[in-house]
Amino acid sequence: MSNLNRCFHPARGSYFLFGPRGVGKSTLLRQLYPSALWIDLLQPDLERSLLARPEKLSELIRAQPKATTVVIDEIQKAPGLLDVVHASIEERRALQFILTGSSSRKLKRTGVNLLGGRAIRKTLHPFMAHELQRQFSLTDALRVGMLPLVLGAPDRDATLNAYVSLYVKEEVQGEGLVRNLAQFSRFLEVIAFSHGSIVNMNNIARESDAKRSSVANYLDILEDLLLAYRIPVFEKRAQRKLISHPKFYFFDCGVYRSLRPKGPLDHPNEIDGMALEGLVAQHLKAWCEYGSTQVSLHFWRTQAGVEVDFVLYGERCFCAIEVKNALKVSPQDLRGLHAFLEDYPEAKAILLYRGKERLKIGKVLCVPVSEFLLELTPDTEIG
Repeated sequence: MSNLNRCFHPARGSYFLFGPRGVGKSTLLRQLYPSALWIDLLQPDLERSLLARPEKLSELIRAQPKATTVVIDEIQKAPGLLDVVHASIEERRALQFILTGSSSRKLKRTGVNLLGGRAIRKTLHPFMAHELQRQFSLTDALRVGMLPLVLGAPDRDATLNAYVSLYVKEEVQGEGLVRNLAQFSRFLEVIAFSHGSIVNMNNIARESDAKRSSVANYLDILEDLLLAYRIPVFEKRAQRKLISHPKFYFFDCGVYRSLRPKGPLDHPNEIDGMALEGLVAQHLKAWCEYGSTQVSLHFWRTQAGVEVDFVLYGERCFCAIEVKNALKVSPQDLRGLHAFLEDYPEAKAILLYRGKERLKIGKVLCVPVSEFLLELTPDTEIG
């Protein structure tokens, strides 16, 4: 799968490229910049030498005068290098730096120089269905997710199950982000029940046997490690009383599924439904961030409980999307979209479902979810 064309568009100048481990940052950059000077901070000896003497980076760059691009992989491991990068950009304006990272927490925590605005921030996401084309399977995606690391592995299930453990060991424990690792591991299981939902801090604290302040810190850690994100309520020109809290998602539906505890009382359709909503969420997030125009991702829920799963809002995009894990569309499935259209008649309304027919019911376009995901590409109109 290393030869697939990604929807990611690189910047012309220097940039940060963030993304969780396993999304293919290194693979993509080696394809885009085959002649780049590569500084791999996952190599322990090199990491130690640059931590001890950051100015060594300048020596490595000067030894390659023909190099026009320098890639520093996992920059968060040696944030002190950013001062050297800044100085090098000032010295050689034509030199392009690409700085990858699987965590922004250490960079923010140490208050390091982020190149004074001389490098933009970009993100690489798990695969989109369009990138896989015929290799995309909705059934497989709901089971193991869309991480390149997992989809390219001989044993996908084992790789996925080991993924979170590796993250906890190397990123959380290795960086000393939490004091009580057992409590954090319990929190991961508990927060999995909030995937696609509003987080109730008090309930999670109680079930994790943790303080509320610890839960808030754990959530921040997940977001800084790029393992999760929250989307806000759409509140523009609100005509009804809306809730104010954001909705929580893991960055990949396979990671959610591997964390979600399962037992005899857990109905498979419930887990499949949240995995499906998460799969759509991660595609919409990638679509927003890969595109050349600014579009923000929201959801909509009234205090009376009427909800639309996703709202896309931008200069040339206003779209409400509801996701249903069902083979047929029922009138009840359209309730949230109809309410949204009453308040925002200028919006486009789409319902995604597991059926095979593309339907138009009133003002709502009903689209098979596989078809929708395969057609979803940056800078193309939705629906």
